[in-house]
Amino acid sequence: MIEILEYLGMAGVIISLIAVTFIVAGFFRAAWRYGRRFGDATRTDNFNQFKVELGGALLLGVDILVLADVIKTITITPTFGSLAYLAAIVVVRTAVSWSLTLETEGRWPWQATAEEQDGA
Repeated sequence: MIEILEYLGMAGVIISLIAVTFIVAGFFRAAWRYGRRFGDATRTDNFNQFKVELGGALLLGVDILVLADVIKTITITPTFGSLAYLAAIVVVRTAVSWSLTLETEGRWPWQATAEEQDGA
C-alpha cells in the first residue's frame, strides 16, 4: 500500500511538470505565432489573438495543475490543512478561468456567445 502511495505521489509531481511544460510551450507557441502574424494583421487583432492563445495555454496548464494537486492532497498529505489548500487552489483557478474568459472572449463563462444569441 505504501508503494502505491509513493507512485501516486510521483505521478502528482510528473503531472505538475507536464502542466508547467504546457504553459511554457503555450507561451512560446503564442509568441511565435504573434511574431509570424506581425506584418499581416493589425496590431490590435494580432495582440488579441496572442491573448486568446496564451490564455488557452494558461487555462490548460492550470487545469492540469489542479489535477496534480488533487492527487497530491489525496495521497501525500490527506489532512484538513491540505484540503483547505486544495479548496483555495480551486477557488483561485476558477477566478483565473473566469477572468481569462472575460479577457479573451469578451463575455463571462455563463453568458451565451454571440453565435448562440443570434441562433436563439
